[in-house]
Amino acid sequence: MKELIVIGAGAAGMLAAGTAAGAGVDTWLLEKNAKAGRKIGITGKGRCNLTNHCDEKTFIDHVVNNPRFLYSAIRGLNPQAVMDLVEENGTPLKVERGERVFPVSDKAFDIIDALCRYVRKSGAKLLTDRRVRHIIAKDGYYQVLLEDEVLEGRAVILCAGGLSYPATGSTGDGLRIAAELGLEIEPPRPALIPLVPQESWCKDLMGLSLKNVRIRLLSGKGKEIYTDFGEMLFTHFGVSGPIILSASSYLNRYLRQSGEDFSSGIRLLIDLKPALDEETLDARLQRDLNNYRSREFQNALGDLLPKRLIPIVVSLSGIEGTKRAGEVSRGERRQLGSVLKALPLHIKGARPLEEAIVTSGGVKVSQLNPKTMMVKAYPGLFLAGEMVDVDAVTGGFNLQSAFAMGHAAGLGAAAYLQSPEQ
Repeated sequence: MKELIVIGAGAAGMLAAGTAAGAGVDTWLLEKNAKAGRKIGITGKGRCNLTNHCDEKTFIDHVVNNPRFLYSAIRGLNPQAVMDLVEENGTPLKVERGERVFPVSDKAFDIIDALCRYVRKSGAKLLTDRRVRHIIAKDGYYQVLLEDEVLEGRAVILCAGGLSYPATGSTGDGLRIAAELGLEIEPPRPALIPLVPQESWCKDLMGLSLKNVRIRLLSGKGKEIYTDFGEMLFTHFGVSGPIILSASSYLNRYLRQSGEDFSSGIRLLIDLKPALDEETLDARLQRDLNNYRSREFQNALGDLLPKRLIPIVVSLSGIEGTKRAGEVSRGERRQLGSVLKALPLHIKGARPLEEAIVTSGGVKVSQLNPKTMMVKAYPGLFLAGEMVDVDAVTGGFNLQSAFAMGHAAGLGAAAYLQSPEQ
């Protein structure tokens, strides 16, 4: 019988295995894929934004669902500790805008290599091509059923991921196993996901990136769900980009808590000129329209907007495009200003869960000890990573969450196995 079996060699699993083995526990790490860390390899567009160089309070502020659950875990392994661990295992790091941390090489696989070195140095045994089908709780130990063998362990850490990017192995095995054991699951939803508006004109802007804009996400009743400043992108299906992805996570939380759905009238308002208040913007519009007063209105906005966006704004303003710019009335100018400060999109949905960067939902945190990650109903069974109902915004916060939970589970399992009662 093995002491500890860790299931899933992703961010949480590798930290869990390395931590437990480093504490003197005989540890076996099972991975269903041929190589460890496959999902890490595609994060950050292949660069891997592995954490955010911030303090613990700032980190918690960026967790969307169940931030309080992570207090103990993040104190046990904060962002600086993750950075130190990776660099000590051969991968130099750099900090970029927004305190986002990347490998100097800009290669995610260098992060995977560092984590694999950490696991090997700890003494944990990594076994690949080992898909776990079921876990059976016995009296004082666990049976782990693979496709063609059965392993037994005194303790198990389950870190089998969520449902996003299933090609990397995140096919929901862990959530299915947890449900078989009777654990309560918050239904999985997509988080950090592009949004799909009703407006068909978005596809006409495909590929257009808007920088330094402010967005406001409103419920059908006009309640502000989220606001942010930064960059967004129009796509063939709608809108994406950093601030949209973060907005989607807060929208997901709102829909979870309110019981509403996309039919309730969710609106996204885009402030194209956030540095200008209404009066300053109106003065700018007067100047531009006067400078090009002999041109048609639709040809007088080139100094103000990207060329491809102009027809959309002209249409939404209600001003005749062929009208001379010098003939635009004060009231029409105010209408134009309103569109520029709140370009409206009516959100009808989000892209599918398999396209999400992370999975929201999962095993409800009330069933876990936040200090050790042990399942309260199953002594010796620990959970960590994306299959736990915790998710955060973009910027390295989700991987940091997985690292911290994995570390806490590794320490928790070691303490459990090494306690006098065991």
